[in-house]
Amino acid sequence: MYMQGKYPIIAKKAIAKGMYDFTVLCPEVVKEAQAGQFVQIAAEGFFLRRPISICDIDKDKGTLRLVFEVRGKGTDKISELNIGSNIDMIAPLGKGFKFLEGKKAICIGGGIGTPPMLGIAKLYGKNAKAISGFRNAGIAILQEDFKAAGCETILCTDDGSAGMKGFVTDALKAEIAKEKPDIIYACGPMVMLKGVASIAQENGIECQVSLEQRMACGVGACLVCVCRTVKDGKEIFSHVCKDGPVFDSEEVAFDG
Repeated sequence: MYMQGKYPIIAKKAIAKGMYDFTVLCPEVVKEAQAGQFVQIAAEGFFLRRPISICDIDKDKGTLRLVFEVRGKGTDKISELNIGSNIDMIAPLGKGFKFLEGKKAICIGGGIGTPPMLGIAKLYGKNAKAISGFRNAGIAILQEDFKAAGCETILCTDDGSAGMKGFVTDALKAEIAKEKPDIIYACGPMVMLKGVASIAQENGIECQVSLEQRMACGVGACLVCVCRTVKDGKEIFSHVCKDGPVFDSEEVAFDG
């Protein structure tokens, strides 16, 4: 069940170049929200809303945390909102992550695919390993948040300026060799998700991926966010906004 409303921003900070962290007070949305879902935000002067992943949910305080990157004029306009401003939001949207009580997880984020990993990693706490990949140290976000949640935190950078030099898939292989998790979660570029899904399949590990896609309506009424998926051995078209953004990795036609 989703709702539309205007909700106050109670905290805002810039956490890296072009990346912002908003905390929004919206108790009625929080009651329904799950890790892995997203919101659609109106940008003043723009017809289409912008999709932003839910980074974290605080059920006690009734707040959502939204971490996003400015990628165009719409998100730039949203970034200008300040504490005390109301944010026009449709939420919570989409299908969230499945949580396995008492099991071990590896949560993998690539770039701006890292924020949606925090909510699910916090549910696992010390039973989760968080692997994050960024181009360089200057845009590496949320590492302290993962540590504060009790997760073992592994940072990868393309240039080696922080953490280990290399890809998240290299770190994933190394961690599986040490201890096989019960489930893998991932969000990031499609090429990264394809690699993660392949490793999960080779090792017989359940894997859920969150797809990043351009969206217009956010509720399955238009065809902007269609992706190819496989069901019962047949390739079909699914809406990322309604059928996802979270899919079992074996459902996604990565070469489609």
